[in-house]
Amino acid sequence: MQLILASQSPRRQELLRLITQDFTVCPADVDEALIEGVSLADEVARLAAQKAQAVAGHNPEAVVIGSDTLVVCDGQALGKPVDAEDARRMLRLLSGRTHEVMTGLALCIPHKPMIKDTVITTVRFAALEETEISAYIQTGEPMDKAGAYGIQGLGARLIEGITGDYYSVMGLPVRRLYMHMRENQIV
Repeated sequence: MQLILASQSPRRQELLRLITQDFTVCPADVDEALIEGVSLADEVARLAAQKAQAVAGHNPEAVVIGSDTLVVCDGQALGKPVDAEDARRMLRLLSGRTHEVMTGLALCIPHKPMIKDTVITTVRFAALEETEISAYIQTGEPMDKAGAYGIQGLGARLIEGITGDYYSVMGLPVRRLYMHMRENQIV
């Protein structure tokens, strides 16, 4: 059975390769706007499901994996920064604090109900100096990352600790996905 990852994220592709090398990539084109008044954990699962369904609609006999990640601080979702000042704002907000990273996961399996799951990991940031924030922004790394940091890259030096799934913070909860795939005899 064909396996499709509904994401163009290099990180998600790298993480899926920890489970299997046998998949194709087909990015989903969906509106990622959040619905107000809905819990962010439900929203991240909905977005993952939308991505999987969008690709499954064109590939009905394939298994399709969708995923979405939100960084949440004080109940506020932090997306990808629009510019360096937005990244600075986010990093200042996270500095010296604990926040959550919510990763939604969805699997469309032919002739079965969709699997939806959400993994929540707590991340504790160090108290950052302005020079650290500026230096990190100058690397360019924060610009395409939710919350303006990448735990797997240079952003690692900003993090004091996590409680939960490291890979989920990167964008794909490897163990949870692997278990769903095993239970459904995909791997």
